[in-house]
Amino acid sequence: MSASAAAFMEAVKAKNPAEPEFHQAVDEVVESLWPVLDKRPEYRKAKILERIVEPERVILFRVPWVDDKGEVQVNRGIRIEMNSAIGPYKGGLRFHPSVNLGILKFLAFEQVFKNSLTTLPMGGGKGGSDFDPKGKSDNEVMSFCQSFMSELFRHIGPDTDVPAGDIGVGGREIGYLFGQYKRLCNEFTGVLTGKGLNWGGSLIRPEATGYGAVYFAAEMLSTRNETLEGKKCLVSGSGNVAQYACEKILDLGGAPVTLSDSSGYIYDEAGIDREKLAFAMDLKNVRRGRIKEYAEKYSSAVYMAVDSKLDYNPLWNHKADCAFPSATQNEINAKDAENLVNNGVYVVSEGANMPTTPDGVIIFIEKKILYGPGKAANAGGVATSGLEMSQNSLRLSWTREEVDQRLQGIMKSIHSSCVEASNEFGTPGNYVNGANIAGFLKIADTMLDQGVV
Repeated sequence: MSASAAAFMEAVKAKNPAEPEFHQAVDEVVESLWPVLDKRPEYRKAKILERIVEPERVILFRVPWVDDKGEVQVNRGIRIEMNSAIGPYKGGLRFHPSVNLGILKFLAFEQVFKNSLTTLPMGGGKGGSDFDPKGKSDNEVMSFCQSFMSELFRHIGPDTDVPAGDIGVGGREIGYLFGQYKRLCNEFTGVLTGKGLNWGGSLIRPEATGYGAVYFAAEMLSTRNETLEGKKCLVSGSGNVAQYACEKILDLGGAPVTLSDSSGYIYDEAGIDREKLAFAMDLKNVRRGRIKEYAEKYSSAVYMAVDSKLDYNPLWNHKADCAFPSATQNEINAKDAENLVNNGVYVVSEGANMPTTPDGVIIFIEKKILYGPGKAANAGGVATSGLEMSQNSLRLSWTREEVDQRLQGIMKSIHSSCVEASNEFGTPGNYVNGANIAGFLKIADTMLDQGVV
């Protein structure tokens, strides 16, 4: 990194202390973009990068609610409205004990670039709470969601800020949030995405992030005249993204062999076929059980519990061709990246947001594997949220085939943009640079057009 880029990062860290995930996200983008700023001095003069790393608005509020024992609980709610240059703020809500200001700023910053890549008119935002829905009754989740929306509703709207789901926020939570918004505002609008199909949701939305990551992998493979047919695939996570990544891998002829949750992971050498995937989906979505039960059901699978003493994740230490990290940020460290490459993996398509540490990313780039960073590879989710917004505005519902076709077209377009940008700025095959540059150029030019705001 150049001295001027390093000085920029020092200023960001000084201004945003104790936010390591945000620093990591900005650092990766700055490293990609500095050559662009050298070639385009108008961006530097207008302080585009300085403005992009500063949220337009941060909303922080308390969320009081009453549990089933009649006791008052208090959580913290946050919404980061990062950048609205190309459209209303768009990005998920995350309910998880790990949620804090730094994590949400990192996610919102990534979202700005991801949304720009989709070709749809959406700005970037992110929000959530340190509330943990795990182990809570439906009544407790409803009580929390209604209290959360009783503050958030003042700051969102179909033309202002359109939240969606994320970790801990699925169909149940979106339903309670939407119901409270409608009650408070007395209007039925597309203010949230990920809604139920009966009340404004889009077909393919639950599947979109996982499907999109697999479509992106297929596009990367096509540059080497290959397909997913017969490829062994490692998948982390067992939530929405991981489940539908597995489904699309199967559709395209591949074989997923792993799934995980916070307790451990399963490795099924025989492959996770459609019957086994259906069991896993029922286990996680309906019974809300642990992935360990998969290994108890199927003798072809082995289960390994999380071992905090290990400095690597054994899930990434199996022979395979492709990897789809779909759990959470920083789940692949440098040792995991080395293990993946040494075990034959040459395609990594990120279903989660920033699941690979900077040291791991360096290994993937140096080894010249096909590495699709999250802001490009997992953009299918927010792209389909954008399609849901379009359907809501038109008061129409498109067919499953039409939405899937549009999603596939968007992922192809994102891939092409990344390839073209990486070629133009002298790093062919580097999807990290390609995604950062392609996403940035659209936002930067728009910010120039709109003046100093």
